[in-house]
Amino acid sequence: MVAVENTADVHNIVVCTLCSCYPWPVLGLPPSWYKSAPYRSRAVIDPAAVLAEFGVRLPAYIRNHVGSVHAVHGVHVYPDTNALGQGENAQWQYNVKFTAEELWGKPRSQHSFIHVDCWDPYLEPVNYE
Repeated sequence: MVAVENTADVHNIVVCTLCSCYPWPVLGLPPSWYKSAPYRSRAVIDPAAVLAEFGVRLPAYIRNHVGSVHAVHGVHVYPDTNALGQGENAQWQYNVKFTAEELWGKPRSQHSFIHVDCWDPYLEPVNYE
């Protein structure tokens, strides 16, 4: 078995399609839903959606696009460092609003927006010169 690190850009998910290779000594006994066929197939077909249900978002489609802060959620424990035992490292979290046109080019309608919750370290200031 190989252990890999989760980063801001890549999140890893363990999917056992046979239920015989689950790393019990490392992770303990799996929950019953983990062994279910619907979960295993969804995790293989659409891992981003499964991770989103656990609160992990993979917003690669917003990278290098300009949005505006729509709401401020306050300061919270930063999961990227806390999960690695590197401390809570409290960070600001924002809801950022993107237009569909900014993300995908051709606008779907005047009112097509995507809202994404983002941690401050994931954001870069925009210089409007």
